[in-house]
Parts: sequence; structure tokens; C-alpha cells
Amino acid sequence: MRLLTVRAIRAALTVATLTALCAPATTAQGASGGFGPPPPQNPATAANGTATMHGDSASSDTTPYAGPGSGTVNWSRTALASACPTVVIGSDRLPVLLCTTIFGQTPTVHLLDPGTGADLASLALAKGSLFGGVYAYLDNTDALVVVDGDDNLLRIGHHRTAGGWTLTVDQSTPLAAAVPAGDNIVGLSPGWDGRVWFATAGGTIGTADTSTGAVRTISTGEGVENSISTVPGHTAVATDHALYLLTEAPDGTPTVEWRAPYDRGPGRKPGQLSWGTGATPSFFGTGTGTEYVTITDNAAPHENLLVYRVAGGPNPVCTTPVLTQYPESGTEDAVIASGGSVFVTNTYGYPYPALPAGAPAGVPASAGFDGGLSRVDLDADGNGCHLVWNSDVKSAALPRLSLADGKIYTLTVSGPTDSVGAQTFASYSYATIDPATGAQLSSSWIGLGLLYNPLQMTGTTGPDGTLYQGTETGVLRVTRG
Repeated sequence: MRLLTVRAIRAALTVATLTALCAPATTAQGASGGFGPPPPQNPATAANGTATMHGDSASSDTTPYAGPGSGTVNWSRTALASACPTVVIGSDRLPVLLCTTIFGQTPTVHLLDPGTGADLASLALAKGSLFGGVYAYLDNTDALVVVDGDDNLLRIGHHRTAGGWTLTVDQSTPLAAAVPAGDNIVGLSPGWDGRVWFATAGGTIGTADTSTGAVRTISTGEGVENSISTVPGHTAVATDHALYLLTEAPDGTPTVEWRAPYDRGPGRKPGQLSWGTGATPSFFGTGTGTEYVTITDNAAPHENLLVYRVAGGPNPVCTTPVLTQYPESGTEDAVIASGGSVFVTNTYGYPYPALPAGAPAGVPASAGFDGGLSRVDLDADGNGCHLVWNSDVKSAALPRLSLADGKIYTLTVSGPTDSVGAQTFASYSYATIDPATGAQLSSSWIGLGLLYNPLQMTGTTGPDGTLYQGTETGVLRVTRG
């Protein structure tokens, strides 16, 4: 899923004004509502649920932890003068954020106090024409793995010092020689063998062995605007024309297992940042959690959910129209995928403050934002899909499904949601959704305007039940009341 590339964040942040700067939950086992199993734990990452932007390297957008729940909640805001799309948490329970500053658009890593949300330490990174580290992940030593603007693959550790905490570059592997001139790395995910997979905006897919420095690549000749996903033996990459399933040769060279073209539609839809799928591929299944892989296409007037059997080749198990409660639909979000269920969020018409440089004109040029979600389930025999429900919940963030308490968590928006209203008088609320019906279970008001605008970024629930939600200007910290 491409939630929001830094190129888009940078564009959005150029419209931000100086004014913008102005009891723990427990895991409820068995409350998941029949969802799961979770994807397998990647040995190269921190624990599933808090290791990547999408929770895990399979990009399931699920969490094994119970969230703040549907009752009274407390919240606080950490102002960082930055958009913060990635929040990851390791074994020490310390949240690590990757953000982009409003002024200067500098990629910056932050370490937060889990008890208060206070900023304990920060580290600015080199920026480039496109900083791809939005899809950083936390490794099994609690180091943040990220690519900087000079195409260096970094491991950034956080360490206690006499004066508090510090963030340091503990390892650097150069990738620039493998990246074509003018190209940039946009996707990053670890394989099961210790190599790190990456993809560039220009369609180069590669692996890097950080122990030897060896880098191997192939070129698809197609644009990549989303992150990539890895499960045992397989890597999935969505280009602006097709879904690729890959494995690797003994020396690490990526090898295409199959390529599945999709309907990319007549052009970039309003509420999307590029022409093609807006989704990072997500692996899921009822057995190992990896039997299927899914994306959305860009068909008009309604996009389709495409589900493929990993071992079945490029013919989809199903092509199911979603978000059909509205005249048109589309998404810039990854899906939630768990067990035999997939949840799709509508971002058609979502008012991003600005578009990435070079983004094609919208088709149509503009549209209102309706929001909404759809749930699609695999048929009992695994050979087809069917729509379970459509919901009108107006999500302004990419939702996350808790497998512990069986709730979907998000931020919703109401009021004026045109390009000006979303930044001024739009009202943002913490909300829970029933995955069985799509009904909204609760809503707690947070605030107005760009200080609280989540920009369709996804939240992360920590082991203590705290929900961290990145916004246009920092991060929200929501706890059970």
C-alpha cells in the first residue's frame, strides 16, 4: 500500500502555515471475531503489529494487541512540526517515529517516551529528491532500518546515555550504485534470509546483503509508488501496471515468479497520488496466513479488489467491485487482510493539501470525499470472493484491525472536507468500527483542522494498548480512559 510517499508529504507540507506549529489495555485473547491467523513472524523484524507501517512485513494492517477500546479515552498530542507516517515499537516499548519536517522537508527520526509521548531524541537524515524511508521497519535488535536521501541503507539505533537518549547510525550500506540516475528508493522490506528487499520509483527491484554489501537488481520498466511486502520465500511488488510475485536466486538476484497486470483505469483518480493501484500488496490466508496476496486496481467507476493465490499464478481468484455504495470509488490506502477477510477504505476525493510533483491530472479533476469501507470475504472453497458489507464510516486514516479485541481502529472526519476545510474546520475523531457489520461502535472528538489531520496515515497500537496516530504536524497518543 502506498499510504503516503514522502514526495507527497513534502508537497502537502508546503501548504502548512506557521500557525500549525503553534489504565493500560490488556490483550483479550479469543476476541478477534474469527479473524486470523496473523502472518508469520519475520525473524528479521521486531514483533508483528509494531514492526512496520503496516504492522508486519506481510502488510496485513492487523495488530495482535488490544487497543484503547470503545469506551472513554484520553489523548495527548506530541507536536513535532512534522508529518509522521511511520510509528514502530520494539521490545523495549519505546516508540520510534520516522517523520518529515514541515519547514525544510527533512526526514527525521524521533524516539518517544511511552509514558508521556515526550520527544526523547531526534536525528535528521540526508534528504533527496524523493526520500523513500517512509517505509522503514524496526529490525530484531530494535534498530530502525531506513534508506536516506543519498541511497544509503541505514540501521539507526537508540541508546541510553548519561544525559538521556541518543539516536545513532549504527550501520550503513550504500545502494546508490544500484539505483539508476534520477531514481529513488520507495519501498523497503526484509526477507527471511537476512537480505533486505527494495524497490525504486522507476521500477528497479533489488536485494541488499548488509553483511557483505552485495546488491542484486532487476528492472521492471514500470513505476512503483507503494511499499513492498515479504513472507517466507516470496516478495510482492505492485507497479503502476501489474502485481509482481518474486523470489530470489542463490546470489540474491530477484526472480519473477509471475506478473499479473491489472486495470489501471483512465487516469489518476481524485483522492489518489498516482495513476495505478494505491495499495501495497498484502499477504493473508486462513492456514499459514500467506496463501493469498491482494491489491486493489484502479478501474472506473469502481475499483476492484484483486485476490491471487500465491501458488496459483497470475490469474486472480476473484475480481470484486468494492465501495459500490457511491457513484465512484478508489483508494490510496493498503487493505486490511486477515484470515479470509479483506477490508478496503475509500479515499476517492480525499483532499490531500497538495499532490506530488509530476502527478498527472485527475480524472475527473476533482470530487467530494465520501469515505466508506467495504469488507470482502473469500468463498468457503477459497476459489472466489463475495461482498459482506459496505459502510459509510468516513475514515481519514488507514484503519487497523485488532486481532485481540476484534475492533477496527481509525480516525474519522466530519464537517467541511474540501481542500481548505480539511485543514481548517474539519472535525477529527477517534473511532472504533465493528468488523462484523461495518457499524461505528464509538466516537471521541479529538480536534479541528491540520493539527489533527491524519492524511490517511495508519495508526500503531503498542503492547500496552496505546494507539499512536501520525498526523500532519506530529503524533496523537490515545489511551483507555
